[in-house]
Amino acid sequence: MAKLLSSPQIEKIVAKKKSGEKITMIAAYDYPFALLADRADADIILVGDSLANVVLGLEKTKDVTMDEMIHHAKAVRRAVKDALVVGDMPFESYQNDGKTAVLSAQRFIKEAGCDAVKMEWSDRCPLLTREIRAAGIPVMGHVGLTPQTAEQLGGLKVQGKDADSARRIIQNALELEAFGCFSMVLECVPAPLAKMITKKLSIPTIGIGAGVYCDGQVLVLHDILGLSTGKNPKFVKQYAHLYDQVLSAITNFREDVQTSRFPDAEHSYSMSPEELQKLTTHNED
Repeated sequence: MAKLLSSPQIEKIVAKKKSGEKITMIAAYDYPFALLADRADADIILVGDSLANVVLGLEKTKDVTMDEMIHHAKAVRRAVKDALVVGDMPFESYQNDGKTAVLSAQRFIKEAGCDAVKMEWSDRCPLLTREIRAAGIPVMGHVGLTPQTAEQLGGLKVQGKDADSARRIIQNALELEAFGCFSMVLECVPAPLAKMITKKLSIPTIGIGAGVYCDGQVLVLHDILGLSTGKNPKFVKQYAHLYDQVLSAITNFREDVQTSRFPDAEHSYSMSPEELQKLTTHNED
């Protein structure tokens, strides 16, 4: 197995697997939400390619561009003081060749200030991981459901439900560990399979729709806060329901504006009667 890069933050993440302390990862895409996630002591903040759907209103994660990812990663980096910041490599930023993959990863580190990058599984990922690692950049792996190539997997659905496909996912994870990944996202796989992978790997596993046996869990902050629209996946747990509250607040603002209840005296600035008199007199002259 390739030696892990020396980084206090990454060593802290890896050490949590050994101690049994669970890892919390939050997907966030802007300054205010990343600030909240960091202050809540999240271990890792992922600038995920789910930015495409959650923030940019695009249909698929593979529609987000590298420039858009860098733009949002910069904002997250400005907010975060303690958590490990991971940039999600977008579609076609790494799959084609090693040179492109390294240059894309370097942009996340040099331009956006990320601490590491994440890549979804493809057949080339092990070798690409080795090349990115050789450039001094830590890599987080991702196996199971890979949304960027979900069409090839039959859509956004659970992976590894039969023994053969489960064995392939195990092998994918082992290969990525061998080529130097410091952690592994397991997305939408049965809990027993995630448990097996977590036991086999010496690096931490972070689950999303992968059950309780992973070394950590990740959710999108908008899902946690109940800001998402439409039907949520089974694995999403909402810890607040802010969509209705935000909609109500904006509606109340609009109604106050229309009825001249806002701004009232409390929310307006005044001037002294003397200065107002001078102004009035001057204008009358």
